[in-house]
Amino acid sequence: MSETKYWIRDRLWLNTALAETVLSGFIRDAVETSRSKGVVLGLSGGVDSALAAALAAIALGPSRVHAYQLPYRTSNPDSLSDAEVVAKAFDLETTTIDISPMVDLYFENLAEGEIDKVRLGNKMARERMSILFDQAKKLGCLVLGTSNKTEILLGYSTIFGDNASSINPLGDLYKQQVWQLAQHLGVPQQVIDKRPSADLWPGQTDEEELGFDYSSADEVLCLMFDLGLSPKEVVDQGYPASVVSRITALEEKNRFKRRLMLIARLSDSAINLDREIPRD
Repeated sequence: MSETKYWIRDRLWLNTALAETVLSGFIRDAVETSRSKGVVLGLSGGVDSALAAALAAIALGPSRVHAYQLPYRTSNPDSLSDAEVVAKAFDLETTTIDISPMVDLYFENLAEGEIDKVRLGNKMARERMSILFDQAKKLGCLVLGTSNKTEILLGYSTIFGDNASSINPLGDLYKQQVWQLAQHLGVPQQVIDKRPSADLWPGQTDEEELGFDYSSADEVLCLMFDLGLSPKEVVDQGYPASVVSRITALEEKNRFKRRLMLIARLSDSAINLDREIPRD
């Protein structure tokens, strides 16, 4: 293993105590300054949503964290049971809403025959987020995001689905940093150890779908995004050219997902392009 790989792994080491303080404070401040009553989030049974729930419970207290299980008929039953384990660990109450009737009715009315599984997965993600925003409106809460930095940079999310939220405490944590902080906060070990999956269809796993493991993705993205290395320079550090090429292609192809409402410029103060209203 090259010295660079050892060094970049050291850079991805997280000061978990400091991260807990900063991220729980971020949630608390966002809720207070928006005069909201708390947060809602989808509790999937995976480590990302578990970590977001844990941080919110620390920041606000469990009673102000509203966790929703939003299964589809093909969802893995283990996802539901793991979500309940997380809820019990952090003293959260959960509400379950089956999204199957809404999703199935939509596709049945199109009468298209067999539906592409990616479209189905996207519809499921957007249906879930639609429910979360509706429940947030009802409860006077913010929607808590659960997408991590690796997923965001790769575009491994559904625009206006799981990448939509009011606030996101995990968006500057690479996947392995999510695992580190989850361990620190006492997220149940069975959730930390399970293979990452969006559970969009039976047997689906993130790393198989992406074509590389999260550790490689974290290191390559950190070198390119955080440190500014070119893809060639990353390959020169000993990373497989095929993996670097795949990661680079995904980041470039899905970059638009990180740009909410790209607005055509007509003035010298276009929204999302120029100045922002000062915030305290």
